[in-house]
Amino acid sequence: MKNHNPLLQPTIVWLRSIIRTTLFAIALMWPSGTWYWWEAWIIVALWSVFGVVMTHYLLHHDLALLDERLKIIPIHKEQKTWDKVLMFLFFVAGITLYIIPGFDVVRYGWSESLPLWMKISAILIHIPCFIFLGWIMRENTYLSQVVKIDEERGHQVITTGPYALVRHPMYTVVIILLFAVPVALGSRYALLVSVFLTSLLILRTYLEDRTLRIELDGYPEYAKQTRYLLVPGIW
Repeated sequence: MKNHNPLLQPTIVWLRSIIRTTLFAIALMWPSGTWYWWEAWIIVALWSVFGVVMTHYLLHHDLALLDERLKIIPIHKEQKTWDKVLMFLFFVAGITLYIIPGFDVVRYGWSESLPLWMKISAILIHIPCFIFLGWIMRENTYLSQVVKIDEERGHQVITTGPYALVRHPMYTVVIILLFAVPVALGSRYALLVSVFLTSLLILRTYLEDRTLRIELDGYPEYAKQTRYLLVPGIW
């Protein structure tokens, strides 16, 4: 796949991915004050493997989506004002989701670490979540980090794969991972951040769905066919 954007040259893309992974590892490990934290290393490893697999796939099959997913701060000129506010809050609070566990369960022991069986379960649940995320990215090339109608790329309604189950499957998986990460790290206090982030994401789901109904051709018909936003049979 040919590409004329210098930021999407393979060398630059892999460098950007390495930087993101490094920052993620630092955000987890630095607050703990030690390198000897096996739960954090497993989480870093899981996310790194997922990042490598998806980066390789998108480099060869969907550069436009890769460009969207590599943006650290998701801001776009076509983005709704309410989405800018929500994403700013999500970005700031999201950082604390990775910083708090190290302080909580390792350095200061603010709370007792969660039971081992819960941590292992949360680690294992990452695997099906990553597989589902890969499926979502394969089906939907318009999977932007911001709420917008991508007119430049001829934005169309996606109705196949996971989008036949719920209208916003990406958010469903993200919500699961918002809780899986702090549980895997054993942090009770970080779960409070997960609740706040989930509230933001549910609000965003409602507002985004309303926007798509109004602005994206064919979406109202799709919404009648696929009734649920996040959880089949519930909402």
